[in-house]
Amino acid sequence: MTEGDAIENVWFATRYRSLPAVAEEQLRLASLAYADDTKAEMHLALARAIAPNNPVVLVGEYRYYFYKGRLTEALNIAIACLRMIAQELHLPVRWQDVMPAHANFRSDEPAHRFYLFALKAYAYLLLRLNLMHEGRIAADHLLLLDPENKVGGQVLLDVLDRAGKDDYDD
Repeated sequence: MTEGDAIENVWFATRYRSLPAVAEEQLRLASLAYADDTKAEMHLALARAIAPNNPVVLVGEYRYYFYKGRLTEALNIAIACLRMIAQELHLPVRWQDVMPAHANFRSDEPAHRFYLFALKAYAYLLLRLNLMHEGRIAADHLLLLDPENKVGGQVLLDVLDRAGKDDYDD
């Protein structure tokens, strides 16, 4: 674990500590009801109603939809994460309008890293949903904000660049 990961974990842990106990219980119940979509989603909705801007709840929802293979719903949660953290960081709401001058994305500041990871998840999901052009734009923008590739967004562009190429075309 890097120093940046430790800082990010502290940032996320702070959000976890501020999570109301009843919202935490709803997340726990959602995980226990994972196989029953209706019940799990009811608990996730209750958690979101109780703590709508808590990243712990959003990440819980994202993981649920992602692992269920419900990528459109996961994409919507990634968008919600981007908007939530943009508001906290006083960034433009539209990720396309966020520029390197808006924040020090090169730092290991956890909220900035969370924003970058949310943008990476968004780009990844676009690609998985076969929205290649939109995914490339989002991945390019991620690298504009993270030119040192600290969150690993370059791999998305590498996959796009190799798409359709035969492994023997090197």
